[in-house]
Amino acid sequence: MTDDSSGNRPSQKRAAADWRDGCLPTILESISEGVFTVDSEWRITCFNRAAEKITGFRWGEAIGRRCYEVMHANRCETGCLLRETVEKGREHFDQAVNIINREGRNLPLSIRTAVLKDEEGQPIGGVVTFRDLSAVEELRKEVLNRYTFQDIISKNEKILEIFSILPDIAESESTVLIEGPSGSGKELFARAIHFLSPRKDQPLVVVNCGALPEPLLESELFGYLKGAFTDAKKDKPGRFALAEGGTLFLDEVGDLSPPMQVKILRVLQEKVYEPLGGTAPRKADVRIIAASHQSLGERVRQGTFREDLYYRLNVVKIHLPSLRERREDIPLLVDHFIHRFNLKQNKNILGVRPEVIDLFMSHDFPGNVRELENLLEHAFILCHGLEIQLSHLPPDFLQALGEKAPHLPALPSIPLLRKTEAEVIVGVLHKNRGNRKKTAQELGIDKSTLWRKMKRLGIQS
Repeated sequence: MTDDSSGNRPSQKRAAADWRDGCLPTILESISEGVFTVDSEWRITCFNRAAEKITGFRWGEAIGRRCYEVMHANRCETGCLLRETVEKGREHFDQAVNIINREGRNLPLSIRTAVLKDEEGQPIGGVVTFRDLSAVEELRKEVLNRYTFQDIISKNEKILEIFSILPDIAESESTVLIEGPSGSGKELFARAIHFLSPRKDQPLVVVNCGALPEPLLESELFGYLKGAFTDAKKDKPGRFALAEGGTLFLDEVGDLSPPMQVKILRVLQEKVYEPLGGTAPRKADVRIIAASHQSLGERVRQGTFREDLYYRLNVVKIHLPSLRERREDIPLLVDHFIHRFNLKQNKNILGVRPEVIDLFMSHDFPGNVRELENLLEHAFILCHGLEIQLSHLPPDFLQALGEKAPHLPALPSIPLLRKTEAEVIVGVLHKNRGNRKKTAQELGIDKSTLWRKMKRLGIQS
């Protein structure tokens, strides 16, 4: 028997082909991930048992149909990943998509795509491997619901104590004072009190007392009558009138000037107010919830806040801890915001990398929950995979952390609009120890595209 031109005996080649043809179907049917292949016309040519289970379509129903007729993925019409792989050679790894299965249920999937080639290396179709993430999503909901009260997420002992008494506070008509640092969720608690109260069907009106100068704040709160001043062409109701029968939330009440403190005290004592330009008092059927990032008790001791107003506001006090005092809530809040931004931005990001959580857990969060939310919103813009990574966080945040942040190579001098792109590329390169192939895969771009970007931005790996 003579050798062929490749140096292999024909019998060996036939044996290898027979082994491959016999083993591949067995392997495909035994794995837990769904797999299907398509030809050059996007018709399904292979559909394994796991694909049947996930999609609800049987093998015989799927074979010969175009892939979008079976998968009904959200990416089919807005940038098909498989088409991009087959036509441009750009493979995708662990990309998030949603499909509609045969029963009409929306399923979150993680998919990978690759090109199918013939023996001469010419593309003849594509292959998709996917796994069902529904169990992950259900577990997320179960854990989150266990620590959710209205729209507030926490498993901190102090917050849970507040949860337990919030319905009783809401049922009363007493004035409530909420103190806590900026960004800790004071307005969320005010909304929870209102919507648990008998006034829930009436308006909840919010006023930030620190955002308006005194003359404007007075007219905003009490309104004015036509002719009260030069530009008063018609009557304008104030926030007290708009909140009639409901709740008025006075945020940053500690910023009230002494004259405004007197006017608010009168409303609390006598349940009446006068619009600007008015001569007759008007009744105010309004419940007051006040909030301050400052300690009003300390302001009283300093002589900058009226003691009588303080005691009128401080009938029931709620003190909210800062985020650094409730670090156990950080993973819950991260998951909550990821779910919210997934819905808002039509993405399916599953979570954050462990090193990101470690960074969050070690950070003091001076901006509290609002700062965490802003960090994740920034990361969502840059993340195109399944997990948020360190490179997706704002560069100034990482730089401010100093030694806690991963070391990133110095950036070249480039225009501001290009700087963020360079920082992201440098961060991913650093993470992958300069490996351009892995960096390109993580960024979702071709290796050649990465090389061109690095050259244009002056980045050296």
